[in-house]
Amino acid sequence: METIQALLFVLVFVIMALSMFFRKIPALLALPIMAFLIPLIGGVSLNDTLQLVIGQGALRLHRAYTVMLFGSMLSILMQKTKVAENLIKKGAELSGDNPWIIAVIMLLLISLLFTTLGGLGAIIMVATIVLPIMTSVGIGPMTVVGVFLFGLSIGGILNAGNWAIYVDVLKLPVQEIRSFALIMFALAFITALVYVTVQLYKDGHDLKLKKIISYSFIFFISVLGIYLLITKTGFTQYPAVKNFLHMLNAGFKTAVGLGMGILFINNIARIFYIKTKDYRLHWSAFLSPILPLFLILLYNMDFIAAFICGLIYGLTATWKKGSLNLFIKSIFEGGAVVMPALVMMLGIGMLLNAIIGPGGEWNAVNPDGWPVLNVLRPLMLFITPNSPIGYIVIFTLAAPLALYRGPLNVWGMGYGIAAVFLASGMPAGAVMGVLLAVGQVQGISDPTNTHNVWLANEMQQDVQKVLWNTIPYTWAVAVVGLLAASLIFY
Repeated sequence: METIQALLFVLVFVIMALSMFFRKIPALLALPIMAFLIPLIGGVSLNDTLQLVIGQGALRLHRAYTVMLFGSMLSILMQKTKVAENLIKKGAELSGDNPWIIAVIMLLLISLLFTTLGGLGAIIMVATIVLPIMTSVGIGPMTVVGVFLFGLSIGGILNAGNWAIYVDVLKLPVQEIRSFALIMFALAFITALVYVTVQLYKDGHDLKLKKIISYSFIFFISVLGIYLLITKTGFTQYPAVKNFLHMLNAGFKTAVGLGMGILFINNIARIFYIKTKDYRLHWSAFLSPILPLFLILLYNMDFIAAFICGLIYGLTATWKKGSLNLFIKSIFEGGAVVMPALVMMLGIGMLLNAIIGPGGEWNAVNPDGWPVLNVLRPLMLFITPNSPIGYIVIFTLAAPLALYRGPLNVWGMGYGIAAVFLASGMPAGAVMGVLLAVGQVQGISDPTNTHNVWLANEMQQDVQKVLWNTIPYTWAVAVVGLLAASLIFY
C-alpha cells in the first residue's frame, strides 16, 4: 500500500512540475493543489487536510513573508526618493570609460542595491539607469543582461529578507546562514568577474588582463580576510588574536552605532531647517539600503526591526515637503509589489505542512507521526546522500532541476523537497547549501523568471540564449557551492 502511495506522490509531483514547465498552471496554483492532493493520498482525512494543511499551512511562513513585506516597503521608498537612482549615477560618474571597470562597478552597485531591493518594479527602475550606462561604452547586449542578472542574484544572497525562510523552515541560526551566505557571495562574485572578462573579450574589447588579475586578486584577498574575521575561524584559535579581534569587533560595532546615531540625529535636525527649493539628496541617504543588513550582521537585530529602522532612517535622510505622503505610499505599494511572492509563500507553507506535517496538536494525538512523511521517508532515505561525495554528485547532476519551476526551484517545489530531505536526516545546513548553491542556476539562468524575460526583451535578446550564455557559469557556482557545503556541514 505504501509503495502505491509513494508512486502516486511522485505522479502528482511530476504532473504539477510538467504543468509549470509548459506554463499550463502557475506555481502559485500548483503548490496549493499539491498540498491538497498529497495528504489525501497519504491517508489524511479531508477535514484535517483542509484545517491542518491548507488553513494552518498558510500561516506557517508568517514570519518570512512579514519580513519580505517590510523589505518591499523599504525597496519602494528607495525608488520613490531616488536613492537607488542616484547611487547608480554616482557609480557611473566615478568609473570613467573603461568597459571592464564600468561593468564591475555596475555589478557591485546592483549587488548592493538588491541586498534590500526586490520585485520586478525595482529591477526595471534600476535597469533603466544601468543598461544605457553599460551600452554607452560598447558593452554587448548579452553581456549587459548577464551582468545585471549576476548582480541581482549576488545581492539576493546577502538579502536578509531571504534568510528568514531558512530560519523558519530549517531552524538554522542566523550566524550559520550568514557564514555560508558570505561564502556563496564570494564564489558568485568571483565567477561574475570571470564572466565579465570573458564576455568583454568576446565583445571585442582590448582588455588589460594584468590589471584585471590584480584587481580580482585584491578583491579575493579582501573577501577572504573579511570572512575570516566575521566567522572567527583559523588563526583566531589563539587567545591573544581572539581577544584582539573581540576588542576590534566591539570597537567597530560601537563606532558604527555611534556614527549611525549621529547621522540619524543630524537627519532629524535637517527636517526643521531644510527648504524644498534648496533640496538635494543628502549623502547619508545612500546608507539607507544597507542599514538593515548592517544591523542584522553586526548586532543580530531581529529582521523586522532592522527593516523598520531602515524605513525610519530612510524617511529622515530623504526628508522634504511631501515626504510623509511618499512614505505612506511606499508602505502601501510595497505590500502590493510583494503580493505575488507572498501568495507563493502561502502555497509553500501549505506544501510544507502537507509533506512534513503540521506538528503541535497532531503529534500530540498521533504518536505514529504524519502519514505522508511515514510513506515518503523510506524513499527519501534511499536517495538522500549520506556522504560528502554523494551529496556533491547527486545535486551537481540535479542542478538543472532548478530551471523551469522544477523540483529544486525555491519558488516552485524547492522548499517542499528541502523539507523532505531534512526529515530524511540530511543536515539542515546541507539542505540550505543545496538551495543557496543551486539557487544561483535558477536566479540567473531560468528563462521563466519574469526579470529574465523583461531584461532579454529590453536588450532584444532571446531569453533561451541568455540561459545558454550564463548556465556554464551558474552551474560552476553551484558545484563549488556544493563542495563548500559538503566540507562545512558533513
